[in-house]
Amino acid sequence: MADIPAPDAHKHEVDAVTGVATTGHEWDGIRELNNPLPRWWLWTFYACIVWAVIYWVVYPAWPLVSGYTAGALGWKSRDAVQVQLADLRAQRAVFADKLAAASLEQIESTPELLSFARAQGRAAFGDNCAPCHGAGAAGSKGYPNLNDDDWMWGGSLEQIQQTILHGIRSTDPDAHVGDMLAFGRDGILQRPDIVAVADYVRSLSNLPAPPEAKADLAKGQEVFEANCAACHGADAKGNQELGAPNLTDGIWLYGSDRASVIATITNGRGGIMPAWAGRLDAGTVKALTVYVHSLGGGK
Repeated sequence: MADIPAPDAHKHEVDAVTGVATTGHEWDGIRELNNPLPRWWLWTFYACIVWAVIYWVVYPAWPLVSGYTAGALGWKSRDAVQVQLADLRAQRAVFADKLAAASLEQIESTPELLSFARAQGRAAFGDNCAPCHGAGAAGSKGYPNLNDDDWMWGGSLEQIQQTILHGIRSTDPDAHVGDMLAFGRDGILQRPDIVAVADYVRSLSNLPAPPEAKADLAKGQEVFEANCAACHGADAKGNQELGAPNLTDGIWLYGSDRASVIATITNGRGGIMPAWAGRLDAGTVKALTVYVHSLGGGK
């Protein structure tokens, strides 16, 4: 058995190539040279230590049991942010007052106000609406796309403002109210009738039935006229006063596949949008209204 060298066996050896003594550390036959650190590195390291000590003294740095050290300057990042916000509010005050006093039509017809409203509305949308409708307002399943021209409750400036202020099926007494009945769950229609009307409704948007399905469109039309036309209209183009969507435009809030349409008819739908009155000030609501109206689908 070979002898194991002591830890300091190479401590005083000098590398033959560089002439530098080794540290005594060796890994897989590679020995570490005992080169001193560059002076610039050392001075930088010492300067960082000095800077850290000064920072600890001057700025808030050390946590305490019920607080923290305030620092010699008494500076707080929260106070700095408050000053910046106050400056920003002062800069915006002129346009904000004009925005609050102007009507929606006046805002859209005044270039400066329109530009300000769109900018403020975009920020408000990102903070409050994007979690459901998406950053680009394209929506997702169950959350409407605000870029298209399909509006369940109307896409005019006044209608959009009404929806933002009071919501849909919210606790606000002025909220939009209108529910899609659960025709299957509540026993209004039997399964064969539900399947037939689902196939008929899909055909209105030129969506074919699956190859294995034998769609009875005539029966589906009869079921539609007897149960659905009262809200969606005889032509199935919807009714914005009731929040009944247009079933002929190929836009589907909960999915257009056969299973999704059958599920909608069976269990009904009743999505909720919160009311923003009281949460957002009047100027912000107007800015948000103008911004949503400008996305491309406003009427």
